[in-house]
Amino acid sequence: MTTDLTPDRAALRSWLPGFVALGAIWGSSFLFIKVGVAELHPLHLTLYRVAAGAVTLLVVLAVLRDRLPREPRVWGHLFVIAALGVAIPFTLFGYGEQRVESMLAGIWNATTPLVVLPMAVLVFRTERLTARSATGLALGFAGVLVVLGVWEGVGGAHFTGQLLCFAAAACYGVAIPYQKKFIAGSALSGVSLSAAQLLMAAAQLAVVAPLVAGAPPVPTALSPEVLASVVALGALGTGLAFVIHLRNIRVAGASTASMVTYLIPLFAVLVGAVVLDERMTWHQPVGALVVLLGVAVSQGLVGRRRTPTPAGVATPAVPAARV
Repeated sequence: MTTDLTPDRAALRSWLPGFVALGAIWGSSFLFIKVGVAELHPLHLTLYRVAAGAVTLLVVLAVLRDRLPREPRVWGHLFVIAALGVAIPFTLFGYGEQRVESMLAGIWNATTPLVVLPMAVLVFRTERLTARSATGLALGFAGVLVVLGVWEGVGGAHFTGQLLCFAAAACYGVAIPYQKKFIAGSALSGVSLSAAQLLMAAAQLAVVAPLVAGAPPVPTALSPEVLASVVALGALGTGLAFVIHLRNIRVAGASTASMVTYLIPLFAVLVGAVVLDERMTWHQPVGALVVLLGVAVSQGLVGRRRTPTPAGVATPAVPAARV
């Protein structure tokens, strides 16, 4: 081992375990959603997981001696981000997984950057469309058609479930550039903004869920499997995972940390196959690879490199936890 290689390997060891753990946590979230919706209405599942995530981040805030935002303007923007980036997409994934496999939902989550870029270019004007990014978008949406298997015809519960999952990813695609335009540059910490975002989403769901789905069941009425899934979704996938992601950004940089996007569907497929014995048709993993290739091209990771922008990061709830 040379002295030139030693620092690089030491640096790799400092962030790689957290990077892989994050991919595993967020990739497994689709399994927990699948288990949760077996007994819970999707709105109730989202309410419980968001509340658990909010409590987790409030504890982290207390440990760090940090505080929630105080500016009304920030809370106003967080109301929008909470709806588009948390309450609606989490619920749509729940509805979607009532109809499709958890591994397929994990694949659809990876399409988020395909919506982020056109929204950032056309609506929020925070990005510029280049020939490379346009090529990546076209390739990515071709992969979407392959995942859908459009040549087999459209319609049916399975097709509807896929559209619901794609709609969830599209919500993230709007929330990310919105947050970049109106919240980026704030002096507040990521944990503070994320805790506030989850609190706002929990408040929204506490109003909407009883109106649509009735009163949520008491936790003691749930099976141990569903209860454990709710805790895992909230405390891990919607709470502590974001703390890990922030550390990855600090240690490895935002560009490297954003590459967790490519691990999430891999873990989702692996966990769905091993734990739930799910299976996919040939075109779904093939389409997923085409989608990921399109994302890589649009972010400048294939061919001539460029620095990926935050608008291309597709990591799910808080700015990163998109599952």
